[in-house]
Amino acid sequence: MKRLLPHRAVLATAVTSLALALTACSSDSPSADSISSSEAPTSAASTTPVAADAPFGPGCAAVPASGPGSFTDMAAAPVAAAAGENPALKSFVQALTTANLVDPLNTTPELTVLVPADPAFAAVPADQLKALNGDTARLTTVLLHHVIQGRLTPDRLAGTHTTLNNDQLTIEGSGTNFTVAGGGTIVGTAATVVCGNVRTANATVYVIDQVLKPTGS
Repeated sequence: MKRLLPHRAVLATAVTSLALALTACSSDSPSADSISSSEAPTSAASTTPVAADAPFGPGCAAVPASGPGSFTDMAAAPVAAAAGENPALKSFVQALTTANLVDPLNTTPELTVLVPADPAFAAVPADQLKALNGDTARLTTVLLHHVIQGRLTPDRLAGTHTTLNNDQLTIEGSGTNFTVAGGGTIVGTAATVVCGNVRTANATVYVIDQVLKPTGS
């Protein structure tokens, strides 16, 4: 197994995992609304146990049963490559491309990636998003904050985790209902997992409805 890349290279690897997660949660022509937080699972569903290998969440309903974009197809591809084929994850993939993180994420093994869907980026004020995309160092920091070393199954997802940005984020919840706090989000609203436990060749992906904000960024 490859050793972990230096800090920036690790960030790139995290981005790739995010991209793959996005692909997993898309349909042949998904809309951004299909994985929006407005479709978050009900409290009854949130208490339902999830198998270690089963994707969950309302955003996963759009995933085709077979062929390109299916869970089987995504499991065989590196995360960034898979995400690049998902229309609902274009903003995240573009961010990875801008930060030169696509290749590192595609080649770094055993990751957990929290991938913001397009509606998450759309919720960020335009001036703030433009400034973020124009500052590669800060963009890299933000993207790495979405990546955790090691694959986390749903039963291990809740808790405080160290990210590839060498800071921490806290995930709360159980079953099929998880939110991300720990450091907050750019718009100040808790992030919700809308399609989770999606396996790719090198990562386990959890698609979220907000862009996370590292402390101090």
